[in-house]
Amino acid sequence: MQRRAILASLVAAPAIAQAQPAPWAPARPVRLVVPFPPGGATDVVARLVAHRMGTALGQTVVVENRAGAGGTVGSDVVAKSAPDGHTLLVSNIASQGVGPSVYRTIPYDAMRDFTHIALLAAIPNVLIVNADRPVAYVAEFVAWARRDPGGIRVASPGNGSSSHVTLELFKRLAGIELTHVPYRGSGPAFNDVVANQIEAMITTLQEAGRNSRVRILAVMSEGRIPGWPDVPTIVEQGFPDLVASTWFGLSGPAGLPAPIADRLHAEALAALAAPDVAQRRAEIGAQSPPLSRADYTAFVQREITRWAEVVRVSGARVD
Repeated sequence: MQRRAILASLVAAPAIAQAQPAPWAPARPVRLVVPFPPGGATDVVARLVAHRMGTALGQTVVVENRAGAGGTVGSDVVAKSAPDGHTLLVSNIASQGVGPSVYRTIPYDAMRDFTHIALLAAIPNVLIVNADRPVAYVAEFVAWARRDPGGIRVASPGNGSSSHVTLELFKRLAGIELTHVPYRGSGPAFNDVVANQIEAMITTLQEAGRNSRVRILAVMSEGRIPGWPDVPTIVEQGFPDLVASTWFGLSGPAGLPAPIADRLHAEALAALAAPDVAQRRAEIGAQSPPLSRADYTAFVQREITRWAEVVRVSGARVD
């Protein structure tokens, strides 16, 4: 009797396996909204994974740049889209982490109106000066600022940007006065540091890392970055609370069914693990621990809470 029961279970097993639903697959091309112009870090990360995910999903993943208002315009497009897996967002620190507190009005709730799926990359921020400036470490920069309160101008891509709020946190932690100079985008700001027209900038390692005309005083990560082993971290220079990165993730509208979100999460992580993508991420200093969907959701909430306090103390808001 027992032998017959075992045989029966073995015969039934394939039928049970066949009864399992097939993984979700998109019925048409997937729109991946990048809420910033082409060419920036957000766009670079999106295009790194879009092709790989499209191949795995059996549909083209079309990158669509919908820039405006610090990433909130494109984010709102996705928040108001159908939760069917065909419209996705490159969520990021600007529109999902800083935006909820820095903008007095915002057309969505960064948690309630999205299904957060996966962390794609976190590129550490860096503090840079022109290479001709006679400072090499954060302590020397702080001493310079104390000798000339408000005399050092620090560029950012704009008011309310992640670079701006990181600057405000640095000023508070270091107890120094610096003059924030907002630009319309990181390119013009960085170019003025390169040209020695402005003293300093907080930007991403991707932007500054290979340019000999600027000097990185610190990378704002907990540990040194493999491609830049000689660049000291902000932590080892006495600022453990100044760890900050420009991060990007994959999100969809609220109410995205679990089978769809799970498939997208799996394919996003598989794309990041592909050798060519991993190599390119390393080249731009990107880090991306394979967080679960729940962990990425919790990460976004922590970032909202963290930067809300910085904005509250500094008053770095945008009307």
